[in-house]
Amino acid sequence: MDKCFHCGDPCIEQTICHDEKKFCCTGCKLVYEILSENDLGNYYNLEHNPGTSPSSFKDKFNFLENEEIVSKLLEFNEQEVQVVNLSIPSIHCSSCIWVLENLQRIHKGVKSSQVDFPKKSVRVTFNSTELDLKALALLLASIGYEPYISLEDYEEKDKKIDRSLIYKLGVAGFAFGNVMFLSFPEYFEVQEFWLDRFKGLFRWMMFAFSLPVVFYAGFDYIKSAYKGIKSGILNIDIPIALGILVLFIRSTIEIVFDLGTGFLDSLTGLVFFLLLGRFFQQRTYAYLSFDRDFKSYFPIAVTRLLKLDGEIKEDQVPIYKIEKGDRLLIRSGEILPVDAVLLSDKATMDYSFVTGESDHVSKYMGEILFAGGRQQSGLIEVEAIKNVEQSYLTSLWSNDIFKKKRHSSFQTLVDRISKRFTVSIISIAVIGAIIWLFINPLTAINVFTAVLIVACPCAIALSTPFTMGNMLRIYGNMGLYLKESVIIERMAQVDTIVFDKTGTITTSSSSQIEYQGIPLTSQEELNLTSTLRGSNHPLSRALYQELKKNNILPALDDFKEVAGKGLISRINEVVIKVGSSSFTEAQSTIETNVETAVHINYNDTYKGKFTFKNKYRQGVYDLFRNLSTQYGLHVISGDNAGEKQKLQDLLPPSVRLQFNQQPEEKLNYIKNLQSQGARVMMVGDGLNDAGALAQADVGISIAENVNVFTPACDGIMDAGILKRMDGVITLSRKAVNIIKWCFALSFFYNLIGISIALSGLLTPVMAAILMPVSSLSVVAFTTIMTNYMGRKFNKKNF
Repeated sequence: MDKCFHCGDPCIEQTICHDEKKFCCTGCKLVYEILSENDLGNYYNLEHNPGTSPSSFKDKFNFLENEEIVSKLLEFNEQEVQVVNLSIPSIHCSSCIWVLENLQRIHKGVKSSQVDFPKKSVRVTFNSTELDLKALALLLASIGYEPYISLEDYEEKDKKIDRSLIYKLGVAGFAFGNVMFLSFPEYFEVQEFWLDRFKGLFRWMMFAFSLPVVFYAGFDYIKSAYKGIKSGILNIDIPIALGILVLFIRSTIEIVFDLGTGFLDSLTGLVFFLLLGRFFQQRTYAYLSFDRDFKSYFPIAVTRLLKLDGEIKEDQVPIYKIEKGDRLLIRSGEILPVDAVLLSDKATMDYSFVTGESDHVSKYMGEILFAGGRQQSGLIEVEAIKNVEQSYLTSLWSNDIFKKKRHSSFQTLVDRISKRFTVSIISIAVIGAIIWLFINPLTAINVFTAVLIVACPCAIALSTPFTMGNMLRIYGNMGLYLKESVIIERMAQVDTIVFDKTGTITTSSSSQIEYQGIPLTSQEELNLTSTLRGSNHPLSRALYQELKKNNILPALDDFKEVAGKGLISRINEVVIKVGSSSFTEAQSTIETNVETAVHINYNDTYKGKFTFKNKYRQGVYDLFRNLSTQYGLHVISGDNAGEKQKLQDLLPPSVRLQFNQQPEEKLNYIKNLQSQGARVMMVGDGLNDAGALAQADVGISIAENVNVFTPACDGIMDAGILKRMDGVITLSRKAVNIIKWCFALSFFYNLIGISIALSGLLTPVMAAILMPVSSLSVVAFTTIMTNYMGRKFNKKNF
């Protein structure tokens, strides 16, 4: 059978020849002509059969005919010019960018298009009189770049980007550079007429530069210290705020009364380095979403059936306008957005999206279908029994874990040390001042302020952001993308790890397929392969990929797919049935409820079955063996216990197995472990794991492709490095140890500085040298150590 040059599908109904190429429909031929006429024929050199047949998207974007929906999606709509930003998950290389940024050459209605590669999106400006949004979506889909439009896009508000840290860093850096420049004559005590004449002016200029640093760039530290004192918490910002205020007040007094130049260079430098550390720590992955809920997966609209003038008409309605009693039309592959009762004879639902159960569920007329199931059996009609807000899937997100601030009880290493540090520094300053009151009362106040100035925990405060910021980069290069740096410290404290089974320790890209029954002849196998080729059912496609060879397949004389049951084909008077045990009349076999199988029948003679078993990721056994020596391990799954024995044989005996776990049960399982004092990491992959991922101290989502949609989590891990998870966690512990070594280095500098301060000999020059040296040495140490640690890990594991 001929294959379409554009989309690669078999030309079943017709074969259209054009330009010595064959196409399955006029739509594919038209797209080819458009690309060729606009000098975009190189598109077909990028990938074999890269396009998609337009006919397969005929009704998919009907909801874009609804003006209310379109107005929500458009960024700009004025004087026939419209602008829309569409998510294109299939963007993967420079060739994709080239095609998408040349859309105006494909359709004259497109004025311009710009790709945001990291976010996998394209922003298109088009003329609404020549091209509407639905036509644009169909155009993109026809060349292989189907836009993903979800309920989240419909509700999305303008996202404000917080650039305040960048502004504050810029102000502090500008002030620091100018204050240092103006301080040089004071450092070297240059005796020069004009310098002496303008010395006062230079000091007041330094004072002016310090004002925005104290009251804008560094004011967050003062506010945080105030809130900490008010709440009875001694955080690390208290000694920092004390240092900033003492530096500013003492410098102001010295300048006002012409006693000296003060410590404004140290003040501006302190705030600049602190903000630099915070900026370095705030490494984010803007193209990844760590906070998705069901809205990211739900469609914007659904087809509602209305009876008007005695006729049934279809109407595209936003799902939040669905009311109880509405009749809905759900197409194959669409997600049911509300709880409903089935009006059609039969439906096949895939609830893996919600429950994690990999098998399809057959439902019959009158039965209830729950929201979140993906419909897999052609067109069905349902009647809504609840609206979206009251549906089963929405109720999963009503759990308190998605509303409250997570991990509020977690204390970082800096939080734990800050209380002792603050008490110690203030005590030393007070004791030093009291001693000097008996020796030289005039020096007492200088000693008190000098101790607070030199012992400001700048080096301690910098060690964590630079270490963790560097670790975020190292993890990102490996394929682990963390939401924020504090997760690294939480990971280092984990003592229990819970794994989801399906899609996490098993791979979703392939299965192990075994045949049981009467051996098939080579011709029977070819006939079966030809039959399977015409079906889009996941099991049919998987079995077809397993059986297909380079042989020429026989042509089908007849073919029919019975929704929810199986396939029937006829080849040279041989009738082949492929599907469920009841459909293929497999009375002689015992069908268990714990296996997934495709049964085969030739001319009313049952032949046997192909059973599908999960294929476990490479290295799973070694991973669990290595982890079992240090962590409590659990495997929980929404699947039935069909593979319990296989898992018991594969994994160490200490691993606890739980099956048939619904999403809420997974969440409660994590909560129960935490109530026993465990610090839990949850490793999952699907929406059904979202509650457990949110409840866990650390939630990691496994993804075959990190750019596709993942549930709310703390981090997204490329499936390829799952087998290295033991080393990944070990790295987090080593990172915490590096911070502890930085604390020791900082303690050494503070010992020197405090000794000088207590002697009453601290000068602005000494402070200007000691504070930057301590900060830079800590930054250099942590950078060198983390890079060395990362290279060593990569060399050992990759």
